Amino acid sequence: MNTHNYILSIAGIDPSSGAGITSDIKTFEAHGLYGLSVCTGISIQNDIHFENCIWTAPEDILSQIDILFDRFTVPVVKIGIVESWPTMLLILKKLYVLNPDVIIIVDPIIMATSGFNFHLEENQDVLDEIWNYCFLVTPNYDEIQHLYPKLDIEETIEHISKKTNLYLKGGHRKDKKGWDELYHSEIVMVNIPPSTKKISEKHGSGCVLSSAIASNLSKEIELEDAVREAKFYTEKFLNSNTSLLGNHSYTLSNDK
Repeated sequence: MNTHNYILSIAGIDPSSGAGITSDIKTFEAHGLYGLSVCTGISIQNDIHFENCIWTAPEDILSQIDILFDRFTVPVVKIGIVESWPTMLLILKKLYVLNPDVIIIVDPIIMATSGFNFHLEENQDVLDEIWNYCFLVTPNYDEIQHLYPKLDIEETIEHISKKTNLYLKGGHRKDKKGWDELYHSEIVMVNIPPSTKKISEKHGSGCVLSSAIASNLSKEIELEDAVREAKFYTEKFLNSNTSLLGNHSYTLSNDK
């Protein structure tokens, strides 16, 4: 009898395994879920330097999704790096054809730490359509400023919040560093402060956080509790060692 609870990561392959698919899978398994994966690209990088990405053709991404959904029931999908916003929209439409009830979390990766830009085009009409398919979008303070360059952060938050739930990661903010904000149901804003003063930075921490949120939603935890537990998990991950590559060797049961 098949007893797996499946969850899907659609993202790139990071050879250092700090970010991307392998990072997502480790987070999923730490939450007791079986992680499936669809590859959107192969990055040429390590934990400190990004050189390039070899992108998967959109039709091949869709074929990977097709064959997985033909075999597995996937209620929650986390999407990371993709080559372009139009490709993201194709992926979202495919997921909804295969499962109209799917819950999708998009982590909109705009730029590598080294400064490599992934989305050079500005197509706000496509972005507006993308948010309509998402349950939650999880940018950080740097990323949200690149989504709508003609708007300031407050205007962008308001704009996106009218279309989907927004989790704004605070690791890059200059004031109240580490304070995250959840905007949901169009009118609700929740501050989520850090639970520790000590943080050891990690490559791929944004991937871990969004994957932890997706995992909690897959376990049918309500959104506010899901993001709070994910933040706590991510802080434990950040402080798992002092290198740029964290580990998931502890279990959730031991964290409580």
